[in-house]
Amino acid sequence: MTFSITLRRVTAVAARAAQGFCLQNRRSYHLAFLPPLLQKGILSRVESRELLTSFSLARFSSSIQKKPAADAELIRIVESEIGCAKEECGEVGEVPEGFPFEIQDEEGTNVITLRRDYHGENIEVVVSMPTVEDTEDDEEGVDEENQGEDEKNDQPTIPLTVNISKGDGSTLEFCCTAYADELVIDSLCIRGNKVSDDLLAYEGPHFSDLDENLQKAFHNYLEIRGISTETTNFLYKYLISKDDREYLTWLQNVKYFLEKQ
Repeated sequence: MTFSITLRRVTAVAARAAQGFCLQNRRSYHLAFLPPLLQKGILSRVESRELLTSFSLARFSSSIQKKPAADAELIRIVESEIGCAKEECGEVGEVPEGFPFEIQDEEGTNVITLRRDYHGENIEVVVSMPTVEDTEDDEEGVDEENQGEDEKNDQPTIPLTVNISKGDGSTLEFCCTAYADELVIDSLCIRGNKVSDDLLAYEGPHFSDLDENLQKAFHNYLEIRGISTETTNFLYKYLISKDDREYLTWLQNVKYFLEKQ
């Protein structure tokens, strides 16, 4: 009984010595006092392993470092940008009276989808964020016609794809670009469910190569179904607001990730 009490006291003294040694000299990873205690039978191998485990945990906790100062600076800048984004993030304008489409706007995406039924037709319009294509012409003496074309290309545009389908599964697809007060049809093709995926289907000529009267007729075809400049002008304002909202959400997600331990 006396021997057991003595053994526990020696073990406690050795543990306190190990902790004191770790605090006084963090760069030293040797427990020089353990071998003599083992040889003399004062400590068992189980007790020595417990001391080593305790020492290792103390060493690990002392090696934990705070986040770099650069991370804190990055978080501060992101927070500042969030404040600016909140000021610029305006509310979505009211949908114009008589707007023929249902707007499906999923958070976290860069597109919106418009849907409507028109006399048995299922119309779906996928509208992407506005883009600006910068054009630089290094050549001197650009003629007026090309200059006017460059100015048009510098305008914000809305890419949109119009799919008009009927009950038999066939779809008439228009790829369009909406400028300010102008809708341009880039291409159109008809897709059916009877053509094998392994075959390259003929998609028709470039839209600009069609007869002028045929081009006007297709523009009128879309306008009757609600794809008009009034619609695209509203969509431009709507998508600008969506872009501001998505950017704010993105900044908040970045900040959350940076602050996460």
